[in-house]
Amino acid sequence: MGGLFDVGQKEKKLQKLENQMQQEHFWDDVDKATNISAQVNHLKKELTEIKEIEASINNLEELIILINQGDNLLQQEIEDNLTSLTEKLNELEINVLLSSEYDSLNCYLEIHPGAGGTESCDWASMLLRMYLRFCEKNNYTYEIIDEQKGDEAGIKSVTVLIKGLFAYGYFKGEKGVHRLVRISPFDAGARRHTSFASVTITPEFTSDAFVEINEKDLKIDVYRSSGKGGQGVNTTDSAVRITHLPTKTVVTCQNERSQLKNKEIAMQVLKSKLYQLELEKKEMELSKIKGVNTNIDFGSQIRSYVLEPYTMVKDARTGYETTRADKVLDGDILDFMVAMLKNKKS
Repeated sequence: MGGLFDVGQKEKKLQKLENQMQQEHFWDDVDKATNISAQVNHLKKELTEIKEIEASINNLEELIILINQGDNLLQQEIEDNLTSLTEKLNELEINVLLSSEYDSLNCYLEIHPGAGGTESCDWASMLLRMYLRFCEKNNYTYEIIDEQKGDEAGIKSVTVLIKGLFAYGYFKGEKGVHRLVRISPFDAGARRHTSFASVTITPEFTSDAFVEINEKDLKIDVYRSSGKGGQGVNTTDSAVRITHLPTKTVVTCQNERSQLKNKEIAMQVLKSKLYQLELEKKEMELSKIKGVNTNIDFGSQIRSYVLEPYTMVKDARTGYETTRADKVLDGDILDFMVAMLKNKKS
């Protein structure tokens, strides 16, 4: 058990986090402190569950010894214990899968429609609704940082900050291109259309992980917000677009009335995206050294949502599929996320 669930490592991590909580200025950064507190509570719960599983295994061993000695009356008790143990192990397995360094962090979710005009913009808005419904059903909070509406329907782009323990761990597998096949509601001939939208997931890194940014490398534009928020937002140049020239990385924010606040949020997103680029660059260099050909996944089709002529949602990476497309589009995507976590560990 200790080897399988790495109990010693978890106890060391718990001690390290508890030491951080004892520091004088721990609560100066509320978001970071809240995340660490949640990790501490989660680790304590996980360690308690492991001890309970160890006790159950020891009890089973004693019962099996008695059966081998001829006491067959304990057969049902063993079956009940095995059922309970299996359920506990399945729950604990998810915790083991969410053990990567940044899995516990909040994350930024971005959706961009592919070529196809209104069709793709509408598909992007359907994906946004799917993810927001997932958040609502699984106790994640979210904040729409930037949203550009489509000319006729849907959205041209959207950036959402998703908050909650293991937000990045669950959402990281959603990165890639999502494909929709359906009868178009915008086609008078009721023909079948295929639409694409790309999803990007970036961890919300803590301030101590940020890379240094040279102000000379930035191009900052301000423009009139098109988002919600009343006249104060929509009639002033409060929206901010920041372009990091060396990497061509662009971030925008328009959800706040204050241009200064929008710039601050946009910089936070930019720093997280640039730090992730640095991590991916190191990962690719390491893969070359090891002789591994690694694809970061962005731009690759990962999942198809078919609504016509049959209903099917299938993940191209794991093979997991369901015919309940309506449920999936209403936010029931946890099984797809878990299947991806298991696929990454296999």
